[in-house]
Amino acid sequence: MATTPAGTARAPYATRSAQLAEFFAPQRTPSIELPAPEPFLRNLTVRVLEVFAGVREVDQLARWLTEDAYRKLVTRANLATRARSARGVAARRPVHTIMSVHESSPADGIVEAVVVVRGPARTRALAVRIEGMDGRWRATSLALL
Repeated sequence: MATTPAGTARAPYATRSAQLAEFFAPQRTPSIELPAPEPFLRNLTVRVLEVFAGVREVDQLARWLTEDAYRKLVTRANLATRARSARGVAARRPVHTIMSVHESSPADGIVEAVVVVRGPARTRALAVRIEGMDGRWRATSLALL
């Protein structure tokens, strides 16, 4: 029967499982290893507005969003679709102009931003929190104001 040397006992299965889960979970990325956040914020804003207008599927944004942000966007997009259906309005591509992007970085690898967008009827703002994960930006929170 094989024995392990003193002090080198094998970790229980639950501990190894937790270590593996942590190893394969999304890994934080420092700011210096990430691209500039502004192009990502501009692209994400346009895509989110297209989702709300009904001309883009939410699934196309899945790789840019965390699971929680994705679920909230799906819910909001479904509400927008139902509202268009109730009014009898067809989905059409929105015409928006990004007026400004205001960024702040509360911690390394995290950017909180507000993107101000002018549309044909009114000016809106998209509040976004993005975090560096696995070498790219991912939105963890979205709020269309």
